[in-house]
Amino acid sequence: MVVKLTEAERKELLQPLLDAGWTMVTGRDAIYKEYLFKNFNEAFGFMTRVALLADKMDHHPEWFNVYNKVQVTLATHDCGGLSERDVKLAKFLEEASSKY
Repeated sequence: MVVKLTEAERKELLQPLLDAGWTMVTGRDAIYKEYLFKNFNEAFGFMTRVALLADKMDHHPEWFNVYNKVQVTLATHDCGGLSERDVKLAKFLEEASSKY
């Protein structure tokens, strides 16, 4: 069973992501970030790399892509908010984006 982050976990786990440019979504327990790449191929390569891990985790991002821009929102629907799954996937997104 997936559970929401506690207040203590939020302070510890979310702050590094907020420092990296993630923002809290207004009106929803979720985080958001927009990634910009040089071109569509880089954006799509990034999405492909993330999709492979997301599928293994059975935890899929909400995302939107136009040309070189990828907008990502993370939340765990099973618990109705942010969970450790979102933190893990967000950290991977940061790592994957740094390769471009």
